[in-house]
Amino acid sequence: MMGLVEHLERQLASSRRLLVAVTAQREAIKAQDVETVLARLADIQQEMVKRMQLERERDALLGTASAALGIPADKITLESVLRLVAEPDRARARDLSSELRTCLAEVARVHGQNRVMIRQELSFLDHLMRVLSGTPQGAYSPGGATASPAPRNIVDMRV
Repeated sequence: MMGLVEHLERQLASSRRLLVAVTAQREAIKAQDVETVLARLADIQQEMVKRMQLERERDALLGTASAALGIPADKITLESVLRLVAEPDRARARDLSSELRTCLAEVARVHGQNRVMIRQELSFLDHLMRVLSGTPQGAYSPGGATASPAPRNIVDMRV
């Protein structure tokens, strides 16, 4: 099967770029650098557009392998595709596939951490804005819903 190794190399390169972007975004979130968080988000979105093209390529490769092997595309595995690949490229394809899975798992892990940190930051901002505005935030107690305590001025606005 022509093009498998090259496709896996492009997939891996894309995944590495994505990992760099989500890692840089994590550092920006930690530093509370909103501009950089947004810039990295743009990088991530750009890479996801490229990954959509790679997924179309992947689907085409699976379709070709499916037709050649007589196996439904959703049942194709790397090992079954490798039957169509020249012997010298099989080990390289296995290595690339393994590295790709590892890289994508790391992207998912870091992205998950980023989501948690952003939620924490937004929750803190929500809380801070409610305190500053005096907006009540109801809560539940053993006796039922209760109103939040009276607002406190945490910023001295006297001149």
